[in-house]
Amino acid sequence: HLAFSSKTEQRWQRPDSGWVKINVDGFVSKNNTKAAIGGAMQNSDGEWLKGFNMVTGMDEIFRIEAQVIIEGMKLAWLKGYKQVKINCDNVMLTDTICDGHVLRGSNKIADCLANAAIGKLN
Repeated sequence: HLAFSSKTEQRWQRPDSGWVKINVDGFVSKNNTKAAIGGAMQNSDGEWLKGFNMVTGMDEIFRIEAQVIIEGMKLAWLKGYKQVKINCDNVMLTDTICDGHVLRGSNKIADCLANAAIGKLN
């Protein structure tokens, strides 16, 4: 189970019992030469479970924040958590994921991954 939230919250709110919440964000340096992602996972009691951060390749913020969601989900699922709520401040990204419809130009990441799986990339 996966849930997304992009609404503005004044303070951190606990997920429902049995769920974990991952707050994620992407960052691009002021001179647009570096990008990074990070996230924090907590349980329904508000206890810190895991955090992560990494420097990524430079890209548009939509893709950088999509990457942080993927990394957060991978981390949660590798740790055995199957009910995950993700908080992200990119409304367009969360709306795209929740609606399930993307324009072809916005689907380049999935297209690239699919092509890589069949060895079409150099």
